[in-house]
Amino acid sequence: MIRFTLACASGHTFESWFPSGSAYDEQSARGLVTCPICNSAKVAKAPMAPAVARTDLGRRDAIPAAQAPADASGPEPAAPLPTITEPERQLRALLRAVREHVVATAEHVGDRFADEARAIHYGEAEGRPIYGEASLHEAKALAEEGVAVMPLPPAPDDRH
Repeated sequence: MIRFTLACASGHTFESWFPSGSAYDEQSARGLVTCPICNSAKVAKAPMAPAVARTDLGRRDAIPAAQAPADASGPEPAAPLPTITEPERQLRALLRAVREHVVATAEHVGDRFADEARAIHYGEAEGRPIYGEASLHEAKALAEEGVAVMPLPPAPDDRH
């Protein structure tokens, strides 16, 4: 896994983890990497300093990094940026609440969703709240028929 510091066209910076540098490139090219603050897909890697581990290399007089004296002339280190901003945390909580409400109050019909939604729409089955799975082709067909359906977003933590 590799962590990149990223910046969007609006200047927001954030961090994200990827399996590899090529995985970032592929996801970015497909527009899957977006800013958690403004949702812009115009995201690029921000300049990063490499993390270099300090070792004593056999020297008895080496000072461990945690005990090394701070350089008083240098700037103070910036506070670490949160990986999840407060607006994103609130949005995730809202999505989680919506999903929990649907799961608690609707019937799960699994991969029969398109057929059940169509039957309810045409009065062939009793009207009731349902949720389940549908392919992109099935969802498009339902929309073209005027069947009122809405995708249920995945739980925010399911994507990690």
